Amino acid sequence: MMTNITLSIEDSIYSRMKKYSEIKWSEFVRKVIKRRLNELDKLERIKDKESIFTMLASEETLKKDWNNELDERWNDA
Repeated sequence: MMTNITLSIEDSIYSRMKKYSEIKWSEFVRKVIKRRLNELDKLERIKDKESIFTMLASEETLKKDWNNELDERWNDA
């Protein structure tokens, strides 16, 4: 069973995504969410998890983690 979610993105981002129509964007997002959840599950087992969650939520970390323009791993998604 799958649940649908709605994702809002800027028009400029959507225009860029359309240039790469061979990429299944919904599958890409599913994989990224699953990967992040797996990372968070592992972090929950760490004793000092509060400081790690703070680090993960920092703007700079999120920017670095989500800059996947050159990431070829997702082309076969």
